[in-house]
Amino acid sequence: MIIFGVDPGTARVGWAVLSAVGKKMTAKSYGCIETKKTDSPQDRLLIIYNKLLPLLKKHKPKYLSLEELFFATNAKTVMSVGQARGVVILAAAFHKIPVISYSPPSVKLTICGNGRADKKDVQRMVTKLLKLKEIPKPDDTADALAIALTHAYRLNGHTRG
Repeated sequence: MIIFGVDPGTARVGWAVLSAVGKKMTAKSYGCIETKKTDSPQDRLLIIYNKLLPLLKKHKPKYLSLEELFFATNAKTVMSVGQARGVVILAAAFHKIPVISYSPPSVKLTICGNGRADKKDVQRMVTKLLKLKEIPKPDDTADALAIALTHAYRLNGHTRG
């Protein structure tokens, strides 16, 4: 089964394609959609949408796993990430792909066994679990892989940890 993981944002959207066959997980493809600060907010969202659509069409995931909006101290950041999440959900709806959301602590608990693990711990575990040669860059890409892995583990009825 193919799971498409997304770490949303307006500056960078990490994405990952994970193949899950039983307990075997393989990273098929991953990357990051980047937008420019100089682009208008609506143009940034359109860029994200237009780059996601062909990725979803190409990989035909059964599920799209998305990071939930989590507590943030900056209201402006919350709004822009929320808008980016909406664009991701719209792209999934266009392709009729079910969307499942996970909170950052839930992802950390599943991947590292600790809901308060730091980013470096998550990156190292993603690299280890998927047998990658190096930590995926930027961080948003590693986060997207972790989000996809979380859904794969949950589908198998267990958490790591």
